[in-house]
Amino acid sequence: MDVKIKLVGNGMMPEYKRSGDACLDCHARLGADRICIPAHSRCLVNLGFCLELPDGWEAVVRPRSGLSASGIDNAIGTIDSSYRGEVRACVINNTDGAFDIADGDRICQLAIRRAEKVNLVQVDELSDTGRGASGFGSTGV
Repeated sequence: MDVKIKLVGNGMMPEYKRSGDACLDCHARLGADRICIPAHSRCLVNLGFCLELPDGWEAVVRPRSGLSASGIDNAIGTIDSSYRGEVRACVINNTDGAFDIADGDRICQLAIRRAEKVNLVQVDELSDTGRGASGFGSTGV
């Protein structure tokens, strides 16, 4: 499937790093050489591109596993097919120290997925299952 992409400023093209990758790596587009995110803080980071997704599709901004393993995450974000602005990531520093991002650093991933429309039907009761309403932690640790 073709997806239209427009680079912004010195933005870099998202890329699959390996054959079989499910997500595209995205690069930071900064207004400076570096930015610093203080400990336990967050920052919106421009990714240097805009998308034109077909109706019925979405893009999802996700953390990079290598950064997450060291305490740097980003909030999951949905890019709707009607959005035409620059895609950004909300980068979260969960560490006790500052985190520097350089212009061009791979900072998050982008997944492009189908976004099926559903018809919600209000009812008074739902069918029973073996699980029922058991939620968080119901299968143990």
